[in-house]
Amino acid sequence: MTTSLADHPSETHTETPAEFTTEFDVDVEFRFHRALRGYLAATAGHLGVGLESCTVDLDLPTSAYLAVNRRLPEFPDRDLALLWDEVHGWAAAIETHSGEDLIVVSYLDTTTATPPPQRVARFLQDLCAGRSGLGRPDPPGLRVAGDHAVLARDLDAACE
Repeated sequence: MTTSLADHPSETHTETPAEFTTEFDVDVEFRFHRALRGYLAATAGHLGVGLESCTVDLDLPTSAYLAVNRRLPEFPDRDLALLWDEVHGWAAAIETHSGEDLIVVSYLDTTTATPPPQRVARFLQDLCAGRSGLGRPDPPGLRVAGDHAVLARDLDAACE
């Protein structure tokens, strides 16, 4: 939640109104970042890689990239990665040789953007074995970006 200093007329300011973050927002974002890191660490662990294989973009929608040491049978010469974002959940994508954007080959078919790490690992195992039972071709719209208090709770619950 942001608010403008102009919303507080009893305070005197010599500058123009500026946006600021309340302590509540800082606390929510701290809890969210901690929950996201824990969720990604748990998922990476189930995939047999460390958290150092992961990068996170905290812009909205929040997203993550997780490098995995696997390849798909259909693309044996391309590196594979898992992508996560707070709207669509998990996707498997292959790297391009030209350094362009990754090519999504499958989205995890689920009803939540925060499935348990074991389910993400099973999704990857199935894809690498040539099975697509847990996948879908189109991105699911699982939630609206934002509301990180709820997302933090969901991330924590997925790791329980």
